Amino acid sequence: MPMGHHVVVDGARLAAEERGAGCPVVFLHANVADSRMWPGQMEEVGTLARAIAYDRRGFGRTESGRAPFSPVADLLAVLDALGAAGPAILVGCSQGGRIAIDAALLHPDRVRALVLIAPSVGGAPEPAHPPAIAALLARQAAAERAGDLDQVNAIKARLWLDGPLAGEGRVTGPVRDLFLAMNGIALRSLPAAPSLDTAPAYQRLAALRVPALVAWGDLDFPHIQERCRHMVATLPAAQGEVLPGAAHLPSLEQPAAVTGLLLRFLRRLDAETASGP
Repeated sequence: MPMGHHVVVDGARLAAEERGAGCPVVFLHANVADSRMWPGQMEEVGTLARAIAYDRRGFGRTESGRAPFSPVADLLAVLDALGAAGPAILVGCSQGGRIAIDAALLHPDRVRALVLIAPSVGGAPEPAHPPAIAALLARQAAAERAGDLDQVNAIKARLWLDGPLAGEGRVTGPVRDLFLAMNGIALRSLPAAPSLDTAPAYQRLAALRVPALVAWGDLDFPHIQERCRHMVATLPAAQGEVLPGAAHLPSLEQPAAVTGLLLRFLRRLDAETASGP
């Protein structure tokens, strides 16, 4: 059974949960989700290691205000509060991937390895969207100006869950319901407080020498797929995995495939550690 916690840090109460024991494996969610995007992965990884997930400020069950904060400091505070000894394996999707990368650059002694799923990266080039995607983003901006949060949520599901160039409503049922519930909380939370983390990570990717798994769906935004390919070519110890038929949130769409990738990566790390240099 998962254990629930609240970690108090700089005026926020971060909702966290954990399963299992051993090396800490921390799951960092996307900006259109919360820690509920990882249920299958938490359960399975918790049989091999200590799986930890938490809701970042402005998401899920976490309570926070408007003071500027450091997402990396919040991550380390969760690890410290839970007594997670030793360097952690960070699993981040989208903005969660950005936090994982920043943590590895700012605190390399705290990070053993990275699993980056369609990650954002600080300092990455601005995308030039094809017309079909630009039109959807314009509709989203108009809905935001009108204060129509339900319409914003629906468009974001179209972009991030279905995939921006895939058919609308491609993903249905409980997965779509969960997306709308998670992102609905994020949309109705207080506006995001300023981040204090400003690591220009994109130009420093070659400095990330820890083992890394970079995964992405072939229905995701084109610029995100290109970014992932660049990361695989640039990170010194990276392997890349494409998930056919998935968009930006493959842990929800293809939980078994993502869990399989994670478990194989963790077992490889353990084998390399056991064999020594």
